Amino acid sequence: MRSKKGTYGWFALGMALPLCIYAGLRLTGSSLDANVQSPHGHFYIVSIVSVISLIVAIAIGIAATRLRNLKISFLSLSYVSLAALFTLHGISTPGFLNHHLMISGTAAQLSLLLAVLWLWLSSISSDRFLIRFLSRWQRWLVPVWTAALAVLFLALWMYPGLTHGLHLKDNPVRWIVTAVIVVFNLWTMFRYWQTYMTSRFPLQLAIVYGTGWMIIAQIIIVTGEAWKLSWWLYHLLLLASVAAMAAGIRLQYRSTGSLTTSMLHLFRSNPQDWIHVYMSPAVKELIRTTENRDAYTAGHNYRVAIYALKLSEEMGLSLNQLRAIAQGGLVHDVGKLGISRSILNKPGKLTKEERVIIEEHPVKGYNLCRRLGFMQEELSVVRSHHERWDGSGYPDRLSGSSIPLLARVTAVADVYDALTSSRAYREAMSHEEALAYIRSEKGKHFDPACVDAMLRLADRQAEFFRETIALSREPGRTEKSASSLHA
Repeated sequence: MRSKKGTYGWFALGMALPLCIYAGLRLTGSSLDANVQSPHGHFYIVSIVSVISLIVAIAIGIAATRLRNLKISFLSLSYVSLAALFTLHGISTPGFLNHHLMISGTAAQLSLLLAVLWLWLSSISSDRFLIRFLSRWQRWLVPVWTAALAVLFLALWMYPGLTHGLHLKDNPVRWIVTAVIVVFNLWTMFRYWQTYMTSRFPLQLAIVYGTGWMIIAQIIIVTGEAWKLSWWLYHLLLLASVAAMAAGIRLQYRSTGSLTTSMLHLFRSNPQDWIHVYMSPAVKELIRTTENRDAYTAGHNYRVAIYALKLSEEMGLSLNQLRAIAQGGLVHDVGKLGISRSILNKPGKLTKEERVIIEEHPVKGYNLCRRLGFMQEELSVVRSHHERWDGSGYPDRLSGSSIPLLARVTAVADVYDALTSSRAYREAMSHEEALAYIRSEKGKHFDPACVDAMLRLADRQAEFFRETIALSREPGRTEKSASSLHA
């Protein structure tokens, strides 16, 4: 894995090099910054950028809906915007199909501005009001926004005079737009950089580079001179931006195979198959990171997801809820990554200070997952799986039905697996002993409806529970099962 120092160095070089080239060409004047007026060449470069943007937008738009990741939907909308309006920028190249200068310049500014705004939304934590509101319409965001872009495309092409009303090429509007693009992209870069340094997801780093190059492209747009060699650099930077995004997508999804194919096969009878179906790249990477830190936690997360899925199906939860509880269960204890193993595996009683550290893990996991684009249902599992029906849990002291349903389901699965697993500080209980404890905590620790469903499930599928417990007690067996999810 690349060191932080090396990552900083490569990023600084990637941002400084194009700026230095641009500044050098501009300072030399006409000696090197030659006039290269090629409408057809401009059209071809812009078309390449647009086509790559469209391919990226379509790929991640489909994946976003099926993987329940709103951030990926916003990324799709960003690149849809860039593709549509940069296409308009290309076909309106002066001297190619028409001579209306304002269409081309306005389309370039609009394409960047709208792309940057959606990228910025993708960097906002998914528990914010605006993001929660948009999440209700996730499946409609891409088609509706695409239709709106098509209307805007046709309006500007058929009525070029509309571009005058936008004033995107005039002072002070162009500088206001530039300030918005720079500020919003700097925020986006900062948030994705933070996430990348924690998770090391290639897609996060690709976005950091892409947004940085967009800032430099905007600076060239407003300070450069059309058709000069230095002016052409911004087109190459946008090409590099979308190419980096395409490369990041490829690396991010490399381990998943065909998402479309995997989503066509839903096997309700086998929770392991459900987990394979619902595994997003973010979840896979978190499992890999968790395994490297604590194999027990990785195996525990995997088993909790299996039990929670079976219990959810018993309770008749919806397809979307099953997807959410699978992903939430797989990462519900990811907040323990920062806790010392000496505390996690302490054989004796925890001190008050150690108990405080342990009880911080739901919030730590929640903060990490919300930055990675997990949706509200998954986040509720991560944050609230230690809440208790009587209000004595943590971290928010929620009680009764104020505890999110998926967290209540996961709490039963979590405790069942914890009780039937051996730890340094106690021996494992039997299946019957664990069920007796869960029954005794009905209406105190657990939602009565969840306990009733668990008891019905255990009565009908006792063999499933015993087999899963037996596998968990074979050295390394469950951890190998978890590893297979991202093999």
